[in-house]
Amino acid sequence: MDGSPTDAVGLAFLGYFGVGFDLVASGINYGANLGDDVTYSGTVSAAMEGTLLGVPSLAISLIGRVDFHFEHAARFARHLASWVLERGLPADTLLNVNVPTVQNGIPPRGFALTRMGRRRYGDAIVEKMDPRGKKYYWIGGGEPEWEHEPGTDFDAIDRGMVSVTPLHLDMTDYRAFDVLKPVEKLAYGTVPAHSDESK
Repeated sequence: MDGSPTDAVGLAFLGYFGVGFDLVASGINYGANLGDDVTYSGTVSAAMEGTLLGVPSLAISLIGRVDFHFEHAARFARHLASWVLERGLPADTLLNVNVPTVQNGIPPRGFALTRMGRRRYGDAIVEKMDPRGKKYYWIGGGEPEWEHEPGTDFDAIDRGMVSVTPLHLDMTDYRAFDVLKPVEKLAYGTVPAHSDESK
């Protein structure tokens, strides 16, 4: 089909195949889906769609840019999928899995339950000129950097481990309710005043 990964999941669940499904395994993606980048990921979005449809869902990605070898990622995904099918997942939760590159024939050293890390964006836009003399921009031109914090998906990959991050569909920041409570006093269409009263 010609569409996004989410479209593929939707089409399957709308009855295209004439059967039901017990699990969505999205991927294996060529390249990482770590930290903040999950918000741009078609692989993760397809797993989100499966979760919205009430089915346990995984997004699996293989770290790298070239020379992909999927054997270890596929083996881990199969074992994890079997475990999830047997035990299920918490409500509205999907698993974002990232598998490190196999180097010198050495497989990943195990896996870690992780939280989302944070990317650091530097020179992320590269300006180029096409053969017709027209400018174009390459987003993500710089090598990715991240904040080195223990327990994150980036940290696990850096240590040669598979990262398994549970993601929840409800992205509401409940801690912000008290801070934003004064907004309810604003009249519709007004701009908040910069005064002590508006804090």
